[in-house]
Parts: sequence; C-alpha cells; structure tokens
Amino acid sequence: MFYPDPSRLVRGARSYRVSSWDRSGKNQDFLILSPGQTVTLIDERGPGKIAHLYWTTINGGRFHYRQLVLRAWWDGEETPSVEAPLGDLFCVPHGTPAPVQSLAAVVNPGDSRVVSWGHNLYLPMPFNASARLELTYDAVPGAPPDTMAFWYHVELEQYDAPLPDGTARFHAQWRRQNPLAPKPGTQPNTPAWNGANIGGQDNYIALEALGCGQMVGLHLQVDNLGGGWYGEGDDMVFIDDERDRQWPPVYHGTGTEEIFGGGAGPNHPYTGPYTGFHRVENPDYAGKHAMYRWWLVDPIRFERSLAWTIEHGHDNNYANDYTSLAYWYQAEPHAPFPALPGILDRLPRFPDAMMQAEIARIQALKRVEEYQQANQPTFEVATQLFVRLGSGCRAMYAGQPEEALAIFTETLPCN
Repeated sequence: MFYPDPSRLVRGARSYRVSSWDRSGKNQDFLILSPGQTVTLIDERGPGKIAHLYWTTINGGRFHYRQLVLRAWWDGEETPSVEAPLGDLFCVPHGTPAPVQSLAAVVNPGDSRVVSWGHNLYLPMPFNASARLELTYDAVPGAPPDTMAFWYHVELEQYDAPLPDGTARFHAQWRRQNPLAPKPGTQPNTPAWNGANIGGQDNYIALEALGCGQMVGLHLQVDNLGGGWYGEGDDMVFIDDERDRQWPPVYHGTGTEEIFGGGAGPNHPYTGPYTGFHRVENPDYAGKHAMYRWWLVDPIRFERSLAWTIEHGHDNNYANDYTSLAYWYQAEPHAPFPALPGILDRLPRFPDAMMQAEIARIQALKRVEEYQQANQPTFEVATQLFVRLGSGCRAMYAGQPEEALAIFTETLPCN
C-alpha cells in the first residue's frame, strides 16, 4: 500500500504543523499577499519530512493559479528542487480547478456560491538539514494591484536521527511548449495513422533528469488547437542514456489514453487513485484537456538519467499547446531546471475579454472593501456582497467573461 502501516509506532519522531493561523487568536487565519511579493511559508531545520501540503483562496482572480509560484530548497542547496506554478503543482489544469480524488493529490470544492477549492498534496518531502518553501505572487502587466487572502497548512515530522541512506529528495518541474511545431513533412492537425516516428526526436519533453532516482507522477495539459482527437501520441521514456545508444527504449507505450488509464479516446472526465482525465472541456475533444498519472507502486527508476517524452499526435503532427508538471525523487545534485517563463508566457489561452473581466473584478473588490470600511455592514449584508463577487468569479471560471464583467460592473456601482 502507498501509506505506511498506521499501527507501527515510530520512535524519535514528532508531528507538527506550520500554518497561516492568526497569532492574535482571532479568525484572520490567512496571509494577505500582494503582487510582486515573496513570502516564506516554512523555514525548518531537520532531519524531518513534509507529509502534507494544503492551501485555498476565496473568489480568487482568473490568473492566480499561474501567478503563484512555489519553490522548495532541501538541505541548503543553491537551486530549488521544486519550481512550479502553484495550481499546476496541485493538479489544477489550465488555471481552472476541477475535482481530483487521487492518492497523491486531492482537489475538493468549497461553498458553491463562491470560487474556493481545497488543494492537497500528499507526496512526502524529506530533508536532513533544512527545508524552505517560498511562495511568489507575480504581477500581471496591465492589471491593477490585487491583494489575495491565502490560507495554508504544512504538516511535518521531525526526527531525532538522520534520514536513512538512500532517502531521495522530492523534485517537481513545470514545462510548456505553446504551441508545439508539427513534424516537418507531416500534415498538421490531421490523423497520421501511417506516419513512422523512429527515434522520438520531435516529441514533447516533460522531464530530463540526471542522477539516480525515480519518476512518480505527471500532470499533463493539452489545449487542443487543431480540433478532433489529439491523442494517439505514444510515451517514449528513455532511461540511462538510451537516447544516445539504442532504439527502441525499454519503456515505450501505445497512446495517450493508455498512459492515463482510460479507454480509447476519453471524452468525459474521470478521476481515480492513480490515473485521471480530470479536465475534458468538450466531448468532441476541442479546447482544454488535462490528465494525471501517479507511478506510486510502479515508479520509473533510473540510475543515471531519464527523459520522459510523448508524441503530440501520432508522429508529432499536431500543433497543440502542451503544459506539464513532472514529479520525481532523486539523489542530489539535480540537473539545472529550464528557466521558468514569465507570467504572460505561463498564462493559459483565454479570450481577450478575460483581462477586462479580471480588471473589473479587482475594481469591484476594492469598492466592496471601501464600502465595508465606511459602513460596517451587518454580517448578512457583507455575505451578500461576498456572494455577489462570487457569482462574477464563477462566471469567469466558467469561461463567460462578458457575464462576469456585467456582474462586477454592477456590484456596488459608484454613485
């Protein structure tokens, strides 16, 4: 089983939590974040282990899931072992939460009148000397300053003895190609049943790792720009320098749906312990899709290197927008990460009206805050205002920016 035997006692271990609880004893149990700000969520000394991460917001902006970036350093290393937009790390696809019920990540809805989701990650993150988690809130050019309430829990264990030999460190890396180039000589965005991909040179690459370790998860997102069934892409995983010395790789698949545990051409969402297609925007495959796979009982092990790649359409002839989050454990040091793109290159593809709706949301939120400060409304009135903002946020997340714009414009209009 994935979890340890709950009946077995562990000597020399103490459980504790770091969270955003209100140190004054009141109920303001959240951080207030401003664009451009970086905060330290934990800065702990070891030996120890992070066992669980949780966070949430309420009525957050349409871009928040890609604006927030989490970085993690273990044992005083110079470069982070985790660097990813916070939403993608917690299996939020294309900046739009969807329910996930898996062993490693869980995403649960909150009050249906507002936009609020509980995000959970259960992959263990051990450290011997130290652990530091930093959260950066990147500003979106052209958008007014937007403060955010951010709740979080980090459950940890502290040990008397150093970690056992062979304990690897947790890593997570975000990548995107927007869009991928179709393979030269192929017909773009058209099924290429007879194409021959020998070598995988034009595949999408989700991870290139150096060292000794094991890959344990992948969150893959596809914005299907070409239409039609975008899959058929085989995963080709090159282990221990295989790309330099042999073909085919020892770890070769048969198509996209097989990787993520689905039947042929999944066109409805599902979510399970190890696999899921948790985002399916349209049954005809148009638009945004996302899927996950946890290799918890069958990790992809490597001694020297690993390159996890996948075709984008059979023989790489689909020019779609691919985004991925790879999860793995390895002995340090790790290979340098690709530079994380700036915020505008991280944002999902949205209609232009979404920026207008986001600006209107920030302006409406400011008007509500000013009204509350000046009038001290009753709890019932304050709740009504909050739910009104929530209806606009729900419209934005449902892909209805024009409706959201109207709601935000009418929320406490200036007299």
